[in-house]
Amino acid sequence: MTWDLLLDLFAAQFGLWWVILPGILLGIVVGILPGFSPQNTLIMLLPLTLAVPVEQAFAFMVALYCANHLSGGVPAILVRIPGSGGAAATTLDGYPMTQKGQAQQALVLSFVASVFGGLITTLATLALLPWLSQIGLVLRSVEMVVVLLFGLTLIAVIAAKDTLKGLIAGFFGLLIGVIGTDHIYNAPRATFGFLELYDGVPIVAALIGLFAVSEALVMIEEKLIVAAEGRERAMRSNWSETLEGLRISLQKWWHIVWTAFVGLLIGVVPGAGASIAAFVAYQQSRMWSKHPELYGTGIPEGVIAPESANNGVTSGTLVPMMALGVPGGTTSAVMMIVLQYHGMVMGPQLFTTSPGLAYGVFVSMAVAYVFMIFTILPLARYMSRIVLIETTYLAPIIILVTIVAAFSERQYLFDMGLALVFGVIGYIAHKTNYHVTAMLIGIILGPLFERYLVRALRISEGDLMVLFSSTLGNTLWGLLVLSLALPFWRTWRQRKALAAERFGNES
Repeated sequence: MTWDLLLDLFAAQFGLWWVILPGILLGIVVGILPGFSPQNTLIMLLPLTLAVPVEQAFAFMVALYCANHLSGGVPAILVRIPGSGGAAATTLDGYPMTQKGQAQQALVLSFVASVFGGLITTLATLALLPWLSQIGLVLRSVEMVVVLLFGLTLIAVIAAKDTLKGLIAGFFGLLIGVIGTDHIYNAPRATFGFLELYDGVPIVAALIGLFAVSEALVMIEEKLIVAAEGRERAMRSNWSETLEGLRISLQKWWHIVWTAFVGLLIGVVPGAGASIAAFVAYQQSRMWSKHPELYGTGIPEGVIAPESANNGVTSGTLVPMMALGVPGGTTSAVMMIVLQYHGMVMGPQLFTTSPGLAYGVFVSMAVAYVFMIFTILPLARYMSRIVLIETTYLAPIIILVTIVAAFSERQYLFDMGLALVFGVIGYIAHKTNYHVTAMLIGIILGPLFERYLVRALRISEGDLMVLFSSTLGNTLWGLLVLSLALPFWRTWRQRKALAAERFGNES
């Protein structure tokens, strides 16, 4: 790819602003509503995207996709209801910031991390596309087992606050995750005769129930989202809060960069997705932090890490589709339908036969992120006002919208009932101090971990040593052990320094 081609592509994509802006606005709306996914929206709009030229169709789809990933953190921060699985980790520190009256600041941190995380990884993808396309082939079942363990260890991190309850919640989520048919023998497990559970527990219903419905029930009891002192700060919020969020984001620029690349590398693996990237980035951010004990109390790094990784995924998921002809996720599969309809053949030859389109997809993504800087950042001040609404009015609206969203994913009435069941489970968990995020981690990552583990063991005919048969896999094992041992080493050093100081004072 030459510089002349790249400049022409950027000029052409900026010329499609009239397509990109509506895609961004629609993506923001879809992302804010829990359960409404970009793939469902694109499927409904498929006749429109097939009727227009492929360049315009892709500019619109990419803008909607990126904006959806960005805005999923809005309800996660404001009302502890993640707009998507990738935003679930954002609730851990985003909502505590809201309760302290820092909702506007948290939104700005989320937007800046999302935009620049997505923009940086998109530009990196353009430069490194030939090499990135090989990652999906290098990361096999063995390596993915270790990658998923990075995310699953977040259960142990959450359990550190209350070991027994944290582990019970995590294992309960893992048990729910194995409901459905076995990946190898297709035998039903714990489906209780419901055909709707043969494909496993639907993530959207579990997400909506554990977070949205349960949180709405808690809201009704508490009357207000923000405490009195935080409410005064929220009511006084002005543009200075936005500028403060920008200042903190600039200070944490390196945090945005490296967590975004975590999202990019995981996004390149077909089927991995934003949920894994966000949880892994949050876990690694906490493990390598100098103050890990503050995570979960409402600190900027806890918002930046998952949101940056969540948007770093966007360019990564398109790499296997464009370079290998293998869709990296459901949304990219819908995009692939549009390309095939217009006669495009996916794979390496696409970059030689239609370089303008192949590279134009990523240029369009970069341009969409540039437009988002100016469209969504000013909205943080007004979005943060939602937390000032009394929960008496807010809770019924949340329950109504989210229950409808539970139905929209698969169009099963069963899913609406399932969301209510998970809502009761989540409410009981809240009242008894069991962490619903630990449950969700088990539900989302558990089935994926089982699938890759069983696949690796089938290939090796049951030999567990296959998990240590790869150089890259062993490197990841080393990093996993190091990241788990680091907090214990830090604690030991702190205790040693405290003991030395105490001994010096006594002498």
